[in-house]
Amino acid sequence: MRQATMIEPGKITYQDVPAPAIGPGEILLRVKRIGVCGTDVHVNHGRHPFTPYPVIQGHEFSAVVEAVGAGVTKVKPGDKATARPQLVCGKCGPCRRGDYHICDSLKVEGFQAPGVARDLFVTVEERIVPLPASFTFEQGALVEPVSVAVHSTGRARDLKGRNVVVVGAGPIGNLVAQLARCRGAKKVLITDLSDFRLGIARKCKIDATSNPKAEPLAKAARKAFGEAGFDVAFEAVGNEAALASAIDAINKGGDIVVLGVFGENPRVNMSVVGDRELSLIGTLMYKHEDYLEAVRLIAEGKVITEPLVTGHFPFEKYKDAYDFIDAQGDKSLKVMIDL
Repeated sequence: MRQATMIEPGKITYQDVPAPAIGPGEILLRVKRIGVCGTDVHVNHGRHPFTPYPVIQGHEFSAVVEAVGAGVTKVKPGDKATARPQLVCGKCGPCRRGDYHICDSLKVEGFQAPGVARDLFVTVEERIVPLPASFTFEQGALVEPVSVAVHSTGRARDLKGRNVVVVGAGPIGNLVAQLARCRGAKKVLITDLSDFRLGIARKCKIDATSNPKAEPLAKAARKAFGEAGFDVAFEAVGNEAALASAIDAINKGGDIVVLGVFGENPRVNMSVVGDRELSLIGTLMYKHEDYLEAVRLIAEGKVITEPLVTGHFPFEKYKDAYDFIDAQGDKSLKVMIDL
């Protein structure tokens, strides 16, 4: 079978390797689509601090079940499926209390453990996520980022009836805004420096959009929400100025959930955070129930995924996908690798 390995930043080689065998409780998947995410791009540029080389990438994916081991009941050959990429110890404090997604020894397939960039991939029933037969392979590969949005929007207090701002209209910010809508937010405003990404947000039926180059967040919020302002913000950029804009403009007592991956540690005005009793909330990945909720919301049409896909590349052109993303800049959202 084919296997792609990034042997160093920006260099991918291909090997023909033996197909893996499976044992009891294991599932053999034939990979069909792999989504390229922003963190993968960091690995391509050598800027991910926790990914050693060589690495087999790929953690957002969809597949068809090729075979199942003894005892497997959740899926059968021919089913569509995806799987969580988290490898956890099951013994540390977070694992024991059910927060395995922040395991002390967490490894993620595609980064600290081999990912799915190969024709056949083995996972275990505990992490398998069945997909409806009606799903496209693109929808299946987008379950992972939708799960990020499901989990992060659950980190804030109840969103029902609240005004929400999402700073950053990339794939994750877009999906967070859609999940805020699904969770009953009164109105959602999304901001980005890219008019192209704001256009995609409007295609996904997000209530209001604004470009900080044209107006500061405080002005955009007054236009969108009136005197009521907003109570919840999601930072999905990983940028000091973006975080500061949310801190400065949010209502007193508000929640700010930080999803962005910061290349440099941001300076935060903690005097404002304290004086206004703001809550800064971290979020990481997802749990299994977040995956199941993501599948349900996509299947019911409550999360719109089609406008997010901006390119397809065959497996043999994996590196070309990265070059495309670099060249397109803010006009690229989710690129798919087709197997």
